Amino acid sequence: MSHRPLARALTALATLLTTALAAVLVGPGPAQAAAVNYVALGDSYSSGVGAGPYDWSTCLRSQKSYAPLWATAHGASNFAFPACGGAVTADVLNDQVDSLSAGTTMVTVTIGGNDAGFVDVITSCRFGTTSTCTNAVNEARAFVTGTLPGRLDETYATIRDRAPNARLIVLGYPRLFELNSCGWLAMSVYKRTILNQAADLLATVTAGRAAAAGATFVDTRPFFVGHGVCASDPWIHDISGVIEAYHPDVDGYRHGYLAALNSVTG
Repeated sequence: MSHRPLARALTALATLLTTALAAVLVGPGPAQAAAVNYVALGDSYSSGVGAGPYDWSTCLRSQKSYAPLWATAHGASNFAFPACGGAVTADVLNDQVDSLSAGTTMVTVTIGGNDAGFVDVITSCRFGTTSTCTNAVNEARAFVTGTLPGRLDETYATIRDRAPNARLIVLGYPRLFELNSCGWLAMSVYKRTILNQAADLLATVTAGRAAAAGATFVDTRPFFVGHGVCASDPWIHDISGVIEAYHPDVDGYRHGYLAALNSVTG
């Protein structure tokens, strides 16, 4: 009987064992990075108002906003940036969601502040009496608890429908103010306190609706602690800039919003 078949079998077995051992010692090869198709939706806190310089659109988009910074740092394969200063939920639904598709893998959004009358409330508190400020804040709070949840639900559901394979990340708004002494031209501590409390309510409502939609909510408030208006190192503009007032500056977008986003994406 010939021993050649047995020799061939032993050789094949030895080759198989050598290959397996090499795989164990060397380990798996480098993983293929998944393509990131990122779309940044939302209002001025996403478009980058306060960071400048801006594009030529009326949306005041800045490449120093957290969204383009994240896209660049993470090597996004595709990045769409329809976020627009002044946007409300209806603008996201009517215009911005057209940038989404089944190929979108990540969506971020900040929305709801303008629906609740952010600009009017701040203006009433900055230039009006204490009672005017209180009334404006109370009206906004009633809107945030009564009307805004339904608008957020519709917005998140539409994003889900347009981008069914994407991770949806909802970013909140920071508290705008520190409560220390801030000079005689500053808003009173009382006004700043009730505005911060309104921001807390907005964060709570937004977080709840994001959770209901299966989205990831990112609370930006902790990242801005000690850097609000009246801080020694503020990351939020005061009234000095009309358009940029009460929006993050370059540091606010990089060290506040971008850091907050990185905390959930890595």
